[in-house]
Amino acid sequence: MKLDQSKALMERANKSLVGGVNSPVRAFNSVGGDALFIEKAKGIYITDVDGNEYIDLVGSYGPMILGHAHPKVNEAVKKALDKSYTYGATTEGEVEMAEMIKEAFPQIDKVRFVNSGTEAVFSAIRLARAYTGRDKIVKFAGCYHGHSDSLLVAAGSGVATLGIPGSKGVPEAAVKDTLIAQYNDIESVKTILEKYPNEIAGIFIEPVAGNMGVVVPEQEFMKELRALTKEHGIALVIDEVMTGFRQKFGGAQDYFGIEADIICMGKVIGGGMPVGAYAGKAEIMDLVSPLGGVYQAGTLSGSPIAMACGLATLKELKNYDYQKADEMGKKVKAALEAAAAEAGVEVTVNQFGLMVNPFFTNQKVTDFDSAQTSDTSLFAKFFWAMAENGLYIPPSQFEAWFLPIVLTDEELNEIIKRIHAAFQAIK
Repeated sequence: MKLDQSKALMERANKSLVGGVNSPVRAFNSVGGDALFIEKAKGIYITDVDGNEYIDLVGSYGPMILGHAHPKVNEAVKKALDKSYTYGATTEGEVEMAEMIKEAFPQIDKVRFVNSGTEAVFSAIRLARAYTGRDKIVKFAGCYHGHSDSLLVAAGSGVATLGIPGSKGVPEAAVKDTLIAQYNDIESVKTILEKYPNEIAGIFIEPVAGNMGVVVPEQEFMKELRALTKEHGIALVIDEVMTGFRQKFGGAQDYFGIEADIICMGKVIGGGMPVGAYAGKAEIMDLVSPLGGVYQAGTLSGSPIAMACGLATLKELKNYDYQKADEMGKKVKAALEAAAAEAGVEVTVNQFGLMVNPFFTNQKVTDFDSAQTSDTSLFAKFFWAMAENGLYIPPSQFEAWFLPIVLTDEELNEIIKRIHAAFQAIK
């Protein structure tokens, strides 16, 4: 596999872009070697500037659930582009898109579109605080909700953990009201609630974690979390940016039989265009301007191009069999386990619908601490073995794989074949 053009472009990019990239995971720091520069993609295949073709299991970290350049999505985007790009005014597409999201999430009444998942979540923080009249929020170690200051935190010491800045440039004051609980551990939540009674505005959680690898919590944990938030008058904010439309036409919260007070969305609902959204019952959402006193605005929010792309994507997803999609995820999980066993490599594989992740550890992965037992150097070898065999996966042990829902049986069998070859290469 030649990467001469990618290497030359990286050298050039380093002179003008920070680290040669516009998002850190693209730099390949955790797997070594030169980052891949992508030239084009079509369907399930992605091609780099050196002409190497891969089956894409990244999907732009989630949005490309229908594969790349889907003809019906392309048609919708081109039609919207012909009318112009943006108006600074409301369009029918925004209304249609909101109605489609309400169909997928029937527990919500109203939606507000923004430009990214990060923007959706930090808007939800403001809304949760206004709704409850409280200041403190709780997040879980290992869950990522974007790079806003109050959620870009690391866990400090102690059981009821105070957040400490997880990035330079984040002042301690910005995270003083952020508390860290342990994912999949309801006792850690109870400890925080006991220590800070009547102070918690919202608890923020990924219903299935996707940024420490795929981690599916216990059903009882999620049900108890919902019960606790109701008991204590706390807004439960479920971040479905990654999990939305992965296991069903809707959200992962349905899998657990619970309903969020505020839902955050992104990725898939834009179909590849920048988009985010937060949504909830009218009594909560009507607190947002122009109806209420929670100010949030955005010139490009509800972009007509993003709405057209997202709406076309969701319309197509309604036609797919999600039971079959989940079976595809399970087959990839089984293939990873079988291939690793044949090669004598220890892995633990987690899967939720179309989200899959192999951890290079012999421990069951249920939270951030157990995910950290993974052998990241072995994963780096695996990443390049997968690339050599024509499979493009995230260049990080702790990022979920996103399978395209459009995979055929033949394509799935080809993926499985290449997975086996990659494990043989690293044994």
